[in-house]
Amino acid sequence: MKVILLQELKGKGGEGDVVDVAPGFANNYLLPQKVAILATKGNLKQLEQRKHNIAKREENRLADAGKIKETLDGALVKVEAKVGEEGQLFGSVTAQMIADAINAEAGNSYEYVYDRSQVRQKRGAKELGISSVRGGGIVGEHDVLFCGPEEVLTLSHSAGSRGVFADGAVQAALYVAGREPGYYTMTDLLRGKLPCV
Repeated sequence: MKVILLQELKGKGGEGDVVDVAPGFANNYLLPQKVAILATKGNLKQLEQRKHNIAKREENRLADAGKIKETLDGALVKVEAKVGEEGQLFGSVTAQMIADAINAEAGNSYEYVYDRSQVRQKRGAKELGISSVRGGGIVGEHDVLFCGPEEVLTLSHSAGSRGVFADGAVQAALYVAGREPGYYTMTDLLRGKLPCV
């Protein structure tokens, strides 16, 4: 089924693109969520009239992204996290932590905007978008994108299994089982040299 995208759709195209999609995807998601419209003769004719406006919006978006790129070009962004003696990361690096580090490098000049999935307006020049998406077997994945006119910088973090978190919880439970009540740290657990679960 051919549809005209009203906004960018990852892996398919951008605003104004005519794409072929499965009928179920169009009828159950794209059309009801107003992400696309049917590619009828009338809609295609209107699209031709709107192409100049779409191109101008894209040009402005790329210019804004270029300004952000200039601000961060060559910047060293540090995300501090606790690690064990063997360099194992405790917990995870979150989208919020990445955004805080980037914003600090940019002089804390950006405003955080959370989940714009339902917003249909131009992003402000000082917005730093943050959203979380869960999908399939992906436990946690964070991407921060900086899009320039001819390049994209992506910072990513991914945890592919809940087993990583479950193993740590089981090891901690085994460590404290039968011990005296008290305060125990992750270092105590790691020094306990428990067998892997």
